[in-house]
Amino acid sequence: MLPLIRKGPIDYLVMDYLAEVTMSIMQKQKLRNPDYGYARDFVEVVREILPDIAEKGIKVISNAGGVNPEACKEQILEAIEEQGYDDIKVAVIDGDNILNDLDALIEDGHPLNNMETGEPISSVKDELLSANVYFGSRPIVEALNKGADIVVTGRVTDTGLTLAPMIHEFDWSFEDYDKMSAGTIAGHIIECGAQVSGGNFTDWKKIDDFVDIGFPIIEANSDGSFYVTKHEDTGGLISEQTVKEQLLYEIGDPAEYITPDCIADFTSLSLEEAGLNRVKVFGIKGEPETDTYKISASYNDGYKLSSTLVYSWPGALKKAKRAGEILQGRADALGLEYDDFRVEYVGANGCSEQPITEEQLEAEHEEVQIRVSLSGSSKKDLNRFGKEVAPLILTGPSGVTGFAGGRPKASGIVAYWPALLDKTAVSPRVRIY
Repeated sequence: MLPLIRKGPIDYLVMDYLAEVTMSIMQKQKLRNPDYGYARDFVEVVREILPDIAEKGIKVISNAGGVNPEACKEQILEAIEEQGYDDIKVAVIDGDNILNDLDALIEDGHPLNNMETGEPISSVKDELLSANVYFGSRPIVEALNKGADIVVTGRVTDTGLTLAPMIHEFDWSFEDYDKMSAGTIAGHIIECGAQVSGGNFTDWKKIDDFVDIGFPIIEANSDGSFYVTKHEDTGGLISEQTVKEQLLYEIGDPAEYITPDCIADFTSLSLEEAGLNRVKVFGIKGEPETDTYKISASYNDGYKLSSTLVYSWPGALKKAKRAGEILQGRADALGLEYDDFRVEYVGANGCSEQPITEEQLEAEHEEVQIRVSLSGSSKKDLNRFGKEVAPLILTGPSGVTGFAGGRPKASGIVAYWPALLDKTAVSPRVRIY
């Protein structure tokens, strides 16, 4: 974050910490330690940049609060007190965590049916790890209107972090859906950090400097147009193509990108190169938001185990394929229970589920990595299988050159449960400290 706030001017630093599976990880951390459950490295960032926040008036907005924004806030206040910046205000936004409210919600007629299968959430309730509402920009705007300098939230949308300061600065109406969509698309463009400034870029050879890659900046205008840019003297690249690739990242119907704030139409926008590392985005249209929030829940769904071995030339692929057959044969001979047994051959089909062909078998490879994975409901059986991997080195085909990580252990599978909840059933809470 230091280059972003010290190599040039910015007004707001927005930081997205939460993927869907992150919430379940943080919930597990909080169960082990009630003072955990948030992105603890975020506090270290804040500690380092408190002088910049105080001297330059930079405001920080982040969903780093995870499932415990209260604990995150306490650590930030402690850092503020230590450094003597008593006039910095910290806002906490919560109310998104509904894990303990599910019984009441179900009783009130909110079954939280899985959006893909139609099953009610009651079918997995005993295995649930987390359940959170995706709030949008509104509570963040409320916090900024109350003078917050640092805003810590639980599960809000990635895009809402960026939209909120635009609404606050330009006094946009929440019913101006073209502008809501403009801020939403701006947030989508920068939510993955340097991915829009050259990271993960198809034409990666055009990037001269990945070492000091510059993170993206939105320069917003009150009319809803904005520029995507980065600080001078930083690496990476911002071009029409890098922006287009990010626009297509993780979306469904591009004409209906649904958020709690609006439905953004990605097909309406125009892009224009406006100088070196500077792209203008304009002409964005949008529609009113839906009457539901999306719920992101996670639950325990059995166990998995994976391990790898590397076989060398000659006949590396033939050896690896035979090794996979041996391992499955031994699992079956032991009577182990599993739901899925999968073997992949990295170097031949590790990025594809296509079966190995005879032509591939006859071709020579310098080395092939066998990656064997099992899933099932019995942790005991999967761990028993894990004992079979290392012995294969001396009881199977010759030429094993790599075995890493020791005996593999079964770990829990965290499954995703997407659902919808009427917006009247839950409300965010905003507090200032």
